[in-house]
Amino acid sequence: MEVWTVANQKGGVGKTTTTIALAGLLAECGKKVLLVDTDPHASLSYYFGIESEDLDLSVYDLFIQVSSKEQILQSLCPTQYENIDILPATMALATLDRALGAKGGMGLVLKKAMSKVSQNYDYVLIDCPPVLGVLMVNALAASDQIIVPVQTEFLALKGLDRMIKTMDMMQGEHDKPFKYTIVPTMFDKRTKASLLAYQQLQENYQEKVWPSVIPIDTNFRNASLTQKVPSHFAANSRGVFAYKGLLDYLLKLPQRSIK
Repeated sequence: MEVWTVANQKGGVGKTTTTIALAGLLAECGKKVLLVDTDPHASLSYYFGIESEDLDLSVYDLFIQVSSKEQILQSLCPTQYENIDILPATMALATLDRALGAKGGMGLVLKKAMSKVSQNYDYVLIDCPPVLGVLMVNALAASDQIIVPVQTEFLALKGLDRMIKTMDMMQGEHDKPFKYTIVPTMFDKRTKASLLAYQQLQENYQEKVWPSVIPIDTNFRNASLTQKVPSHFAANSRGVFAYKGLLDYLLKLPQRSIK
């Protein structure tokens, strides 16, 4: 089982869209995918029509009690897609840093929980909140690959700097180096700002940057209105074509293959 964490300390850069798009494409390849929503805003959960505040169990429960495999499986919600399940978020997640921030041993809760369901899924995709705290620390620690979406505009590049520093800071606590890929998103080739930001990404981060872009595509917004993954809503759209290229790239990284 591979765990991919989609993270950035800046909001509005395409984290949830990236998570959903990649999950849909993996599911179409016949892979069993578990989505984990760690953002208290629960956008990923709501995308699939899940009202997480009405549920008895969510990601929150993993942190307040030691959960067995059976309890974790009971926390999962199916989606309309046979190969995609979701572990939903709840607003209660916003209280975790205050409740658990000073408590030791809380950085590996998610990693331990995912190991218990490793035989049930081929891929886990974790959607992170744009805040450094116990949830992001857990998501990064659980990951085999970190995907960092970055909007191609200069304020977003500043947020990327903070994200890289966070990973550098956490690196000393882990026995294996973080593997991450920076993904330029919301690219608009008609604007000078997008072109300059993309050039800056390539200059500053070189081989860490995926050598293509996710363009602005209204199909992403329209797909969310119908609660469909983009590849089911508009299979031939330029945005879906771009995410197919990203998935191919990620799978060709060392030890990444769906075959």
